[in-house]
Amino acid sequence: MAGEGDLDERSETQEAIMEATYSALQKCGYADLTIQAIADEFAKSKSLLYYHYDTKDDLLVDVLMDSLDRLSVEETVDASKPPQAQLETFLDNMLPATLDEDDRAFRVTIVELRAQAPMDEAYREQFARADRLVRNTLTEILDGGIETGDFRDIDVPYTVDLLLSLVEGAITRHLVTSEEATVDARDTVDRYLEANVYAG
Repeated sequence: MAGEGDLDERSETQEAIMEATYSALQKCGYADLTIQAIADEFAKSKSLLYYHYDTKDDLLVDVLMDSLDRLSVEETVDASKPPQAQLETFLDNMLPATLDEDDRAFRVTIVELRAQAPMDEAYREQFARADRLVRNTLTEILDGGIETGDFRDIDVPYTVDLLLSLVEGAITRHLVTSEEATVDARDTVDRYLEANVYAG
């Protein structure tokens, strides 16, 4: 029953498996993660892990999908608000000034799994799916702002690439180097938007 990945149809057992896997990943890291380590965090029978997932890799693909969906920004943007407010909400969610323990754990999980993506097609597919959703949301915000006159007539694909590169780099730096990275990057993004995107 590998990869029963529809988030809306997951059972309580599958949700418990997700949480056990998150916990095991945080304790062991990707390189040392085993089914036994996951089972040690799982309150139910180890056999249930194998009932729902054929292999550890199948389980981790679902964990990755779950992580990316939990950090999704598509539903946080209110299309009824002005374009600038939409863009600020988008950035607040993508590039928060601080991370609580759960948010940090999710982002660490994603960074660890992202490192495996060059060697694993299933992981690449999940990251590509998430990237498309984020890019589509940001593109719609920028296109909408140009139409209303709130934004300048910018090169939207270029701006999307620039903003997402800054955001993704800042998140990684925040986790592995400096907690100030997201604050510094947000200041850079805000200055860029004021100078190049927002209409006078």
